[in-house]
Amino acid sequence: MDGKTGYKKLKNIFTNYGIVFILLLLVIGFSFLSSRFLMRDNIFNILRQVSIVGMISVGMTLVLLTGGIDLSCGSIVGLTGVGAALLMTKANVNPVLASLIMLVVGVAFGLVNAFFIAQLRVPPFIATLGMMTSVRGIAYIITGGLPVFGFNRSFTRLGQGYIGVIPIPVIIMLGAFVLGYILLNITRIGRYIYGVGGNEEASRLSGVHVKKIKYFVYAASGFASALAGVVLLARVNSGQPNAGSGYEMDVITSVVLGGVSMSGGQGRIGMVIIGVMIMGILTNGMTMLSINEYIQQFVKGLVLIGAVALDVFIKNQRAKRTAA
Repeated sequence: MDGKTGYKKLKNIFTNYGIVFILLLLVIGFSFLSSRFLMRDNIFNILRQVSIVGMISVGMTLVLLTGGIDLSCGSIVGLTGVGAALLMTKANVNPVLASLIMLVVGVAFGLVNAFFIAQLRVPPFIATLGMMTSVRGIAYIITGGLPVFGFNRSFTRLGQGYIGVIPIPVIIMLGAFVLGYILLNITRIGRYIYGVGGNEEASRLSGVHVKKIKYFVYAASGFASALAGVVLLARVNSGQPNAGSGYEMDVITSVVLGGVSMSGGQGRIGMVIIGVMIMGILTNGMTMLSINEYIQQFVKGLVLIGAVALDVFIKNQRAKRTAA
Protein backbone atom coordinates (compact mmCIF):
# COMPACT_ATOMS: atom_id res chain seq x y z
CA MET A 1 0.00 0.00 0.00
CA ASP A 2 1.59 3.31 -1.10
CA GLY A 3 1.47 6.53 0.89
CA LYS A 4 -1.28 8.08 -1.21
CA THR A 5 -3.58 5.07 -0.78
CA GLY A 6 -2.90 5.01 2.96
CA TYR A 7 -3.68 8.73 3.21
CA LYS A 8 -6.99 8.22 1.40
CA LYS A 9 -7.95 5.37 3.73
CA LEU A 10 -7.12 7.43 6.82
CA LYS A 11 -9.09 10.33 5.38
CA ASN A 12 -12.11 8.09 4.79
CA ILE A 13 -11.87 6.69 8.32
CA PHE A 14 -11.77 10.19 9.79
CA THR A 15 -14.64 11.32 7.58
CA ASN A 16 -16.83 8.41 8.68
CA TYR A 17 -15.71 7.83 12.27
CA GLY A 18 -13.88 10.99 13.35
CA ILE A 19 -16.67 11.73 15.81
CA VAL A 20 -15.82 8.53 17.73
CA PHE A 21 -12.20 9.65 18.12
CA ILE A 22 -13.38 13.03 19.40
CA LEU A 23 -15.54 11.28 22.01
CA LEU A 24 -12.57 9.17 23.16
CA LEU A 25 -10.32 12.23 23.36
CA LEU A 26 -12.88 14.06 25.51
CA VAL A 27 -13.21 11.09 27.88
CA ILE A 28 -9.43 10.74 28.19
CA GLY A 29 -8.92 14.48 28.63
CA PHE A 30 -11.55 14.98 31.34
CA SER A 31 -10.45 11.82 33.16
CA PHE A 32 -6.96 13.33 33.50
CA LEU A 33 -8.30 16.74 34.53
CA SER A 34 -10.73 15.40 37.12
CA SER A 35 -10.30 12.25 39.20
CA ARG A 36 -14.08 12.08 39.71
CA PHE A 37 -14.98 12.05 36.02
CA LEU A 38 -14.84 8.27 35.49
CA MET A 39 -16.52 7.42 38.78
CA ARG A 40 -19.60 5.19 38.43
CA ASP A 41 -21.99 7.79 39.88
CA ASN A 42 -20.78 10.46 37.47
CA ILE A 43 -21.06 8.15 34.44
CA PHE A 44 -24.68 7.38 35.32
CA ASN A 45 -25.25 11.08 35.96
CA ILE A 46 -24.02 11.87 32.43
CA LEU A 47 -26.26 9.19 30.94
CA ARG A 48 -29.28 10.50 32.86
CA GLN A 49 -28.53 14.08 31.79
CA VAL A 50 -28.16 13.25 28.09
CA SER A 51 -31.27 11.06 28.03
CA ILE A 52 -33.63 14.03 27.54
CA VAL A 53 -31.61 15.52 24.68
CA GLY A 54 -31.19 12.01 23.27
CA MET A 55 -34.95 11.40 23.06
CA ILE A 56 -35.49 14.68 21.24
CA SER A 57 -32.52 13.98 18.95
CA VAL A 58 -34.28 10.95 17.47
CA GLY A 59 -37.13 13.14 16.24
CA MET A 60 -34.74 15.88 15.12
CA THR A 61 -32.76 13.34 13.10
CA LEU A 62 -35.85 12.43 11.08
CA VAL A 63 -36.59 16.11 10.45
CA LEU A 64 -33.04 17.02 9.41
CA LEU A 65 -32.83 14.02 7.08
CA THR A 66 -35.70 15.54 5.06
CA GLY A 67 -33.84 18.86 4.87
CA GLY A 68 -36.00 20.53 7.52
CA ILE A 69 -35.41 21.77 11.06
CA ASP A 70 -37.50 21.92 14.25
CA LEU A 71 -36.72 24.81 16.60
CA SER A 72 -39.91 24.27 18.62
CA CYS A 73 -38.69 21.08 20.35
CA GLY A 74 -37.53 22.79 23.56
CA SER A 75 -40.78 24.73 23.93
CA ILE A 76 -42.83 21.55 23.43
CA VAL A 77 -40.78 19.95 26.21
CA GLY A 78 -41.75 22.81 28.53
CA LEU A 79 -45.42 22.91 27.58
CA THR A 80 -46.03 19.16 27.79
CA GLY A 81 -44.27 19.04 31.14
CA VAL A 82 -46.41 21.74 32.77
CA GLY A 83 -49.47 20.42 30.96
CA ALA A 84 -49.05 16.96 32.49
CA ALA A 85 -48.37 18.53 35.90
CA LEU A 86 -51.54 20.65 35.72
CA LEU A 87 -53.66 17.68 34.67
CA MET A 88 -52.39 15.66 37.63
CA THR A 89 -52.69 18.45 40.22
CA LYS A 90 -55.72 20.48 39.10
CA ALA A 91 -57.85 17.88 37.31
CA ASN A 92 -56.71 14.86 39.34
CA VAL A 93 -56.01 12.93 36.13
CA ASN A 94 -54.19 9.60 36.38
CA PRO A 95 -50.44 10.11 35.66
CA VAL A 96 -50.47 7.58 32.80
CA LEU A 97 -53.47 9.23 31.13
CA ALA A 98 -52.00 12.71 31.67
CA SER A 99 -48.76 11.59 30.02
CA LEU A 100 -50.61 10.05 27.07
CA ILE A 101 -52.63 13.24 26.58
CA MET A 102 -49.42 15.29 26.46
CA LEU A 103 -47.89 12.90 23.93
CA VAL A 104 -50.92 13.56 21.71
CA VAL A 105 -50.47 17.30 22.27
CA GLY A 106 -46.83 17.01 21.15
CA VAL A 107 -47.88 15.20 17.98
CA ALA A 108 -50.52 17.88 17.36
CA PHE A 109 -47.96 20.68 17.49
CA GLY A 110 -45.72 18.70 15.18
CA LEU A 111 -48.58 18.39 12.70
CA VAL A 112 -49.18 22.14 12.91
CA ASN A 113 -45.51 22.69 12.06
CA ALA A 114 -45.89 20.32 9.11
CA PHE A 115 -49.02 22.13 7.90
CA PHE A 116 -47.20 25.44 7.67
CA ILE A 117 -44.17 23.82 6.01
CA ALA A 118 -45.81 21.31 3.65
CA GLN A 119 -49.09 23.05 2.79
CA LEU A 120 -48.27 26.76 3.06
CA ARG A 121 -44.60 26.34 2.09
CA VAL A 122 -43.33 28.43 4.98
CA PRO A 123 -39.56 27.82 5.40
CA PRO A 124 -39.01 25.31 8.23
CA PHE A 125 -36.74 27.70 10.13
CA ILE A 126 -39.41 30.43 10.22
CA ALA A 127 -42.35 28.11 10.88
CA THR A 128 -40.73 26.33 13.82
CA LEU A 129 -39.16 29.53 15.17
CA GLY A 130 -42.62 31.07 15.38
CA MET A 131 -43.99 27.88 16.95
CA MET A 132 -41.14 27.90 19.47
CA THR A 133 -42.15 31.36 20.68
CA SER A 134 -45.89 30.68 20.64
CA VAL A 135 -45.70 27.35 22.49
CA ARG A 136 -43.44 28.85 25.15
CA GLY A 137 -45.97 31.64 25.55
CA ILE A 138 -48.76 29.08 26.09
CA ALA A 139 -46.67 27.41 28.81
CA TYR A 140 -46.36 30.72 30.66
CA ILE A 141 -50.03 31.60 30.17
CA ILE A 142 -51.44 28.36 31.60
CA THR A 143 -49.10 28.44 34.60
CA GLY A 144 -49.02 32.18 35.23
CA GLY A 145 -45.24 31.89 35.02
CA LEU A 146 -45.14 29.79 38.21
CA PRO A 147 -43.87 26.23 38.71
CA VAL A 148 -46.40 23.44 39.16
CA PHE A 149 -45.80 20.81 41.83
CA GLY A 150 -47.61 18.54 44.27
CA PHE A 151 -48.46 15.62 41.97
CA ASN A 152 -48.21 11.92 42.84
CA ARG A 153 -44.61 11.19 43.79
CA SER A 154 -44.84 7.65 42.40
CA PHE A 155 -44.85 9.34 38.99
CA THR A 156 -41.28 10.52 39.61
CA ARG A 157 -40.00 6.96 39.25
CA LEU A 158 -40.27 7.47 35.49
CA GLY A 159 -37.49 10.05 35.71
CA GLN A 160 -35.63 9.04 38.85
CA GLY A 161 -36.02 5.26 39.04
CA TYR A 162 -33.82 2.40 37.89
CA ILE A 163 -34.24 -0.96 36.23
CA GLY A 164 -31.34 -2.88 37.71
CA VAL A 165 -28.53 -0.36 37.75
CA ILE A 166 -29.63 1.54 34.64
CA PRO A 167 -31.71 4.74 35.04
CA ILE A 168 -35.16 4.47 33.45
CA PRO A 169 -34.70 7.64 31.32
CA VAL A 170 -31.60 6.04 29.76
CA ILE A 171 -33.60 2.92 28.87
CA ILE A 172 -36.31 5.09 27.30
CA MET A 173 -33.67 6.98 25.29
CA LEU A 174 -32.08 3.75 24.05
CA GLY A 175 -35.52 2.42 23.13
CA ALA A 176 -36.16 5.59 21.11
CA PHE A 177 -32.88 5.16 19.23
CA VAL A 178 -33.66 1.51 18.50
CA LEU A 179 -37.06 2.47 17.07
CA GLY A 180 -35.43 5.24 15.04
CA TYR A 181 -32.84 2.80 13.68
CA ILE A 182 -35.51 0.29 12.68
CA LEU A 183 -37.60 3.00 11.05
CA LEU A 184 -34.74 4.43 8.98
CA ASN A 185 -32.93 1.23 8.04
CA ILE A 186 -35.61 -1.43 7.69
CA THR A 187 -38.92 0.22 6.75
CA ARG A 188 -40.01 1.73 3.45
CA ILE A 189 -40.81 5.07 5.07
CA GLY A 190 -37.17 5.30 6.16
CA ARG A 191 -36.06 5.08 2.53
CA TYR A 192 -38.59 7.75 1.65
CA ILE A 193 -37.25 10.05 4.37
CA TYR A 194 -33.72 9.77 2.95
CA GLY A 195 -35.09 10.22 -0.56
CA VAL A 196 -37.00 13.40 0.27
CA GLY A 197 -33.92 14.90 1.89
CA GLY A 198 -31.63 13.84 -0.95
CA ASN A 199 -33.81 15.08 -3.80
CA GLU A 200 -37.36 16.14 -3.05
CA GLU A 201 -38.41 16.61 -6.66
CA ALA A 202 -37.04 13.23 -7.75
CA SER A 203 -38.88 11.58 -4.85
CA ARG A 204 -42.11 13.27 -5.87
CA LEU A 205 -41.70 12.16 -9.47
CA SER A 206 -41.03 8.58 -8.35
CA GLY A 207 -44.38 8.46 -6.56
CA VAL A 208 -43.42 9.36 -2.98
CA HIS A 209 -46.04 11.48 -1.20
CA VAL A 210 -43.59 14.12 0.00
CA LYS A 211 -46.13 16.04 2.08
CA LYS A 212 -47.11 12.92 4.02
CA ILE A 213 -43.44 12.26 4.79
CA LYS A 214 -43.07 15.80 6.14
CA TYR A 215 -46.18 15.41 8.26
CA PHE A 216 -44.78 12.15 9.60
CA VAL A 217 -41.32 13.46 10.57
CA TYR A 218 -42.63 16.61 12.27
CA ALA A 219 -45.27 14.60 14.13
CA ALA A 220 -42.50 12.21 15.24
CA SER A 221 -40.40 15.15 16.39
CA GLY A 222 -43.34 16.53 18.39
CA PHE A 223 -43.90 13.09 19.95
CA ALA A 224 -40.21 12.75 20.90
CA SER A 225 -40.21 16.25 22.45
CA ALA A 226 -43.39 15.52 24.41
CA LEU A 227 -41.94 12.23 25.66
CA ALA A 228 -38.84 14.10 26.81
CA GLY A 229 -41.05 16.70 28.50
CA VAL A 230 -42.93 14.08 30.52
CA VAL A 231 -39.72 12.29 31.54
CA LEU A 232 -38.07 15.60 32.49
CA LEU A 233 -41.10 16.48 34.62
CA ALA A 234 -40.76 13.17 36.46
CA ARG A 235 -37.04 13.72 36.93
CA VAL A 236 -37.20 17.20 38.46
CA ASN A 237 -40.55 16.62 40.25
CA SER A 238 -41.77 20.06 39.22
CA GLY A 239 -43.40 21.52 36.11
CA GLN A 240 -41.40 24.56 35.02
CA PRO A 241 -42.74 26.75 32.18
CA ASN A 242 -39.15 27.51 31.11
CA ALA A 243 -38.15 23.82 31.02
CA GLY A 244 -36.38 22.82 27.83
CA SER A 245 -35.25 26.36 27.06
CA GLY A 246 -32.17 26.21 24.84
CA TYR A 247 -32.51 22.46 24.22
CA GLU A 248 -32.97 23.05 20.51
CA MET A 249 -29.33 24.15 20.17
CA ASP A 250 -27.97 21.14 22.08
CA VAL A 251 -30.17 18.79 20.06
CA ILE A 252 -29.24 20.22 16.66
CA THR A 253 -25.55 20.27 17.61
CA SER A 254 -25.72 16.64 18.76
CA VAL A 255 -27.45 15.48 15.57
CA VAL A 256 -25.09 17.36 13.24
CA LEU A 257 -22.08 16.15 15.24
CA GLY A 258 -23.44 12.65 14.64
CA GLY A 259 -23.02 13.17 10.91
CA VAL A 260 -26.57 14.08 9.86
CA SER A 261 -26.39 16.67 7.09
CA MET A 262 -28.41 19.85 7.59
CA SER A 263 -29.16 19.83 3.87
CA GLY A 264 -30.85 16.44 4.26
CA GLY A 265 -30.49 12.95 2.83
CA GLN A 266 -27.30 11.90 4.64
CA GLY A 267 -26.57 10.58 8.11
CA ARG A 268 -26.88 7.56 10.38
CA ILE A 269 -28.92 7.59 13.55
CA GLY A 270 -26.45 5.16 15.12
CA MET A 271 -23.82 7.92 15.11
CA VAL A 272 -26.22 10.53 16.54
CA ILE A 273 -25.98 8.91 19.96
CA ILE A 274 -22.22 9.60 19.82
CA GLY A 275 -22.98 13.27 19.19
CA VAL A 276 -25.40 13.27 22.13
CA MET A 277 -22.72 11.77 24.39
CA ILE A 278 -20.15 14.34 23.27
CA MET A 279 -22.43 17.23 24.24
CA GLY A 280 -23.25 15.58 27.57
CA ILE A 281 -19.62 14.83 28.40
CA LEU A 282 -18.55 18.33 27.36
CA THR A 283 -21.14 19.93 29.66
CA ASN A 284 -20.45 17.57 32.56
CA GLY A 285 -16.68 17.89 32.26
CA MET A 286 -16.73 21.69 32.17
CA THR A 287 -19.09 21.76 35.15
CA MET A 288 -16.80 19.46 37.15
CA LEU A 289 -13.90 21.78 36.34
CA SER A 290 -15.98 24.74 37.63
CA ILE A 291 -15.88 26.49 34.27
CA ASN A 292 -18.15 29.53 34.13
CA GLU A 293 -21.60 28.94 32.60
CA TYR A 294 -21.09 31.79 30.12
CA ILE A 295 -17.87 30.19 28.92
CA GLN A 296 -19.77 26.90 28.54
CA GLN A 297 -22.29 28.64 26.29
CA PHE A 298 -19.41 30.12 24.27
CA VAL A 299 -17.84 26.67 23.83
CA LYS A 300 -21.15 25.07 22.83
CA GLY A 301 -21.66 27.78 20.22
CA LEU A 302 -18.22 27.05 18.77
CA VAL A 303 -19.01 23.33 18.73
CA LEU A 304 -22.20 24.01 16.73
CA ILE A 305 -20.30 26.13 14.21
CA GLY A 306 -17.59 23.48 13.98
CA ALA A 307 -20.17 20.73 13.47
CA VAL A 308 -21.84 22.60 10.62
CA ALA A 309 -18.45 23.44 9.08
CA LEU A 310 -17.51 19.75 9.25
CA ASP A 311 -20.82 18.85 7.60
CA VAL A 312 -20.09 21.26 4.73
CA PHE A 313 -16.53 19.94 4.40
CA ILE A 314 -17.65 16.31 4.22
CA LYS A 315 -20.37 17.19 1.70
CA ASN A 316 -17.83 18.98 -0.53
CA GLN A 317 -15.41 16.05 -0.33
CA ARG A 318 -18.14 13.63 -1.39
CA ALA A 319 -19.10 15.92 -4.26
CA LYS A 320 -15.48 16.01 -5.45
CA ARG A 321 -15.20 12.21 -5.31
CA THR A 322 -18.45 11.88 -7.24
CA ALA A 323 -17.25 14.35 -9.89
CA ALA A 324 -13.92 12.52 -10.17
